[in-house]
Formats: sequence, C-alpha cells, structure tokens
Amino acid sequence: MTNVFDNSGWPAPSGEAGVARQADAGPSASRGPAAAVSDPDPGGHAASVGMAVPTGHEQVVFCHDAPSGLRAIIAIYSTALGPSLGGTRFYPYPSEDAALADVLNLARAMAYKNALAGLDHGGGKAVIIGDPLRVKSEALLRAYGRFVESLNGRYVTACDVGTYSEDMDIVARECRHVTGRTVANGGAGDSSVLTAFGVFQGMRAAAGHVWGTTSLAGRTVGVEGVGKVGHRLVGHLVEAGARTVICDVNPGAVERVRARHPEVGVAADRDALLGSGIDVFAPCALGGSVNDDNLPLLTARIVCGGANNQLAHPGIEKLLADRDIVYAPDYVVNSGGVIQVADELAGFSFERAQARAAQIFDTTRKVLAIASDEGVSPVVAADQLAERRMSEVGRLRGIWLGSS
Repeated sequence: MTNVFDNSGWPAPSGEAGVARQADAGPSASRGPAAAVSDPDPGGHAASVGMAVPTGHEQVVFCHDAPSGLRAIIAIYSTALGPSLGGTRFYPYPSEDAALADVLNLARAMAYKNALAGLDHGGGKAVIIGDPLRVKSEALLRAYGRFVESLNGRYVTACDVGTYSEDMDIVARECRHVTGRTVANGGAGDSSVLTAFGVFQGMRAAAGHVWGTTSLAGRTVGVEGVGKVGHRLVGHLVEAGARTVICDVNPGAVERVRARHPEVGVAADRDALLGSGIDVFAPCALGGSVNDDNLPLLTARIVCGGANNQLAHPGIEKLLADRDIVYAPDYVVNSGGVIQVADELAGFSFERAQARAAQIFDTTRKVLAIASDEGVSPVVAADQLAERRMSEVGRLRGIWLGSS
C-alpha cells in the first residue's frame, strides 16, 4: 500500500492504517460503493488517498500547510440529508493513525446525531493535530479555513474540543461554510446553552419512560462534570425541584456551582457519586464514564447526560439493561448544541432553535418506546430511526427537478 504525501512532505498514515479502516456498515454503505478520497486542492497542499474508503465514509481529506504548521484531516461520512456538519477538534494526537481513527468515528456519529435532531445536514468532522495552546495561530486557522472552503460547501465546520467561537471568526475570514461564531459576528454564541437544555428534555422523557411521570421533582440526580454543559444542567435540575449531587476534577468548577446553588451536594469523585443512591446519573465530563469497574456501584435507574461516548464499550449497554437501567443515547439527548449552530446558518433565532431542541424530548421518548416494544437496546433503536431518515429523505435527491 502506497504512502501518500502532499507537496509539503507530510505523509498520510501508511500501511493498513493509512486508509480509512473497515468500520461498521452505516447508511452510506447501502447507497453504493465507498467514494474515493479526493484532493480538494489540486494546487497542492491536501494529500489524497487514491483508493476506495471501506468505511461508508464519502470523503476523507488530509490537509497540510507547512508554513503555518497546519496538519488536519476532514472526514465526511454522509451528505444524504444535506451538507455535512460537525465541529473541528484541535488536539495533540499521539499519532496520525489516532487522529484518523478519531475523525472517522466522530464524522459517523455526527451523521446519526444530525439525522435524529431533524436537521437537513449530513455528518462530518475535522481534526487539527497539535496542542492548541502551543501551535494555534491566526495563520493556521486561516489556512484551515481555505481547506474547508475548497470542499465547496460539502462540509460545514464549527467548534469542538480545542476550538472556540473566536476561532471560527478567524476561520470565516477565509471560508463561507462556518458556524458557531461569536454573537458580535452574527453567531449564536455558546452552544452549551441548548446542549444542557436538550439533555434536560431527554432526561424528562427518560423519567416518563421509567417512572410514568416526566417530573424530576424529588428525584436525586448526580451530575459528573460541571463545566460548560454540566453547570447549566444543574440550573435546570434545581429549578425543576430535583435533588442534585455533583462532582468534578476541577475544584473551582464545583465552587462556582455551589456559590450559585448552595443546596447542591458534592461527592468526592465519580465512584462516590455513583454509589450515593442517585436516581439519575448524568455524565457531562469525558467519555467512558460508565465502565466495567464502576458499573457495580451504579444505583441509578437512568443514565442520561451531555458527554459523548458515555459507555466505555458497547457491551456496557447490555449490562445496564440486565440491571434494568435505562440508557438515553448521548447522541440523541446532547444534540442541542448542533441544533443551535445549525440554526445560525439561516440567521440565528434563539426561540426557533430552542423550539427545535425541545423536540429532543419527543425523540428520546420515541427511541425508548421502540427499544421497549421491539426488545432492542436504545442505541439500536436510535440508529434505526437515524438510518431510516437518511434513507427516506436522502432518496428524494434522486427525483429529477428538471433543467434550471
């Protein structure tokens, strides 16, 4: 298998790891053979893999600009519902293989999240390799914007780990296909507002499924991680009359929540939180919050939070079901943020975006009902809904509209 270099000399990963790896077949796979990874910039800075991508992804692009230090990968999983939409993660990956694996998984997840959120967007994602505290610069961000622009709208970027609205303002100086911008520049601002709101709606739906009432009054909810999303979720829970217990590795974050909500309890760490007799566990920190080691500690009937990839591995969901614990899939309930930035593309209206985010309640309730009725996991039920929408709506693009 041939190494792939761009004109600046950065090799794409080599060997079997040098192309998109075989992944679970997704909705794109049923729409024909995987597309070849293409070079969006024939002038010469984006590396391309001249072979079929066996993952269901439509396009994967390697980008490099040596003077600015930019090394990035853009992955488009599906455009069945419209232009792919997903954030840009800026992270010091240990290797290009690790970056590629991450961007492929993230792009696929965005396709399902956007479909379930009712958006007319497919799934895409980008990663920039490097420590943002050391290498992020105006030149690098603008170079990245040029690469996004070269895809001619097939990918719309936004914020993610390591990037912020202010960064998107810089990217937008070279690119039209950017959202998640600052309010001063016509953007929606902090997307954690509707992320937390959506998680709260999903939690209410899960409560209705488990206890027959959507009220969380009197229930004890444990929130792990009270940063951007978590601290806003605590506000919703306190207002709803729920007893709330929190934990965070950052003492300052805990102190800020306690200063505003002194009635909130504090657990020493995640294990203490899981074993504290909570009714609902809301992971809002890093992924892998529920794992083989701490699962025996979990007494909650519901797992519903804002973090991505909350379960350490797919088998955890079966173990939760065996213990009669309901898992509200993270990519269903935490889609409020992408709903917010997608709305920005039409000229942001908070009321309109919030109304759409409120529909996360109905989607969660539907997913859990299908799972219960068909005897499948909530993740399987959610995937089926997403794939059905991508197939049914994506098919409409084949209807001939006549010549312009």
